[in-house]
Amino acid sequence: MDVLASRLVRFLHTSDWHLGRHLHGLSLHDAHQAFIDHLVEVARSERVDAVLIAGDLYDRAVPPPDAVGLWDQAQTRLVLEAGTQVVVIAGNHDSPARLSVSSRLLERAGVHVRVGTGAVGTPVLLEDEDARVACYPVPFLEPASAVAAWGVEDRSHAAALRAAMGRVRSDLALRPGYRSVVMAHAFVSGGQGCDTERDISVGGVQHVPGAVFEGVDYVALGHLHGRQRLADGLRYSGSPLAFSFSEAAHVKSSYLVDFGVDGLRGVEEVPAPVPRRMARLTGTVEELLNSPAYSAYEQCWVEATLTDAVRPLSPHERLKRRFPHLLKLVVPSLAVEVGGRDLADLDRLSPVEVALDFVTEVRGRPADNDEVALLQRTFDELRRVEVTR
Repeated sequence: MDVLASRLVRFLHTSDWHLGRHLHGLSLHDAHQAFIDHLVEVARSERVDAVLIAGDLYDRAVPPPDAVGLWDQAQTRLVLEAGTQVVVIAGNHDSPARLSVSSRLLERAGVHVRVGTGAVGTPVLLEDEDARVACYPVPFLEPASAVAAWGVEDRSHAAALRAAMGRVRSDLALRPGYRSVVMAHAFVSGGQGCDTERDISVGGVQHVPGAVFEGVDYVALGHLHGRQRLADGLRYSGSPLAFSFSEAAHVKSSYLVDFGVDGLRGVEEVPAPVPRRMARLTGTVEELLNSPAYSAYEQCWVEATLTDAVRPLSPHERLKRRFPHLLKLVVPSLAVEVGGRDLADLDRLSPVEVALDFVTEVRGRPADNDEVALLQRTFDELRRVEVTR
């Protein structure tokens, strides 16, 4: 990444940090810390004018203390170490009230936090010798808030964004010579989602047409976790980390965006650090345990889907010996015939018989003689304890 000979306005487009998120019960705190270290270094070395965070800074409305600490560290280091401004909008996971605490004071330090409808249409101005950019943060807007604030009649995300963009265009018309950037948190038509994005549909409709942003030089989108280009100036940066195995094939990154006096000059991908590779493996327990084809995945975060015809014994414990970072085990349901009994038969069965039917149903084969004997001894002991109470 070469710094251009003549200084332009340069920013980093990021989104969907989801601070406080876990991956199948595993804390991602250290991975988020590594991303923040990387971001500060890129912003410093590439002389970035502003870091844009297009929503979902936090994973939930009431973030845990360590997540708040990460954000405090990130904004402080970006301003003091990298010398850059920061612009962040609320996403659908964020609490506007909590995210905007001390926002007026932070604004004076160069951290611009925008939530709700009040500041829509008021830009953050990024200027250099040869380029001037008006960055318009448009936070995630519930349609009801647009109805209340602007009298929007159609309760939809598209209508809310159209109203917001009307305010943006009105302000931009008063700024001749400025190029335009809009930050928005929305599901734009043509984008590809995955299973980690929370549904934001209203009345069954959540998509917003890209034409809503027509006339804007660059739209820094957030909400979808996969990096994607819908047009040269209409992009999702995606999340900096993978938050489920549906994102295993994603290449995580940020966009380094340059503006000149004549508009958008270039967009470059900046790969994010990978805390650990992810792998989705499929096979029988024996294949996964013994095949050399899986050797390359032994240190990955692993999702294993079993194809055994009969449910195996203790598959999780056995697979963890080869794949110590196994996070998810998928055992497809097995269609098993269990003697054709109906619920009325249960009253006529002994506890041992009920337990044996259960073993057959969940495992796909009957208990062997030793297991039958163990169950019989166990129920005998339970009856003995019950009698002596």
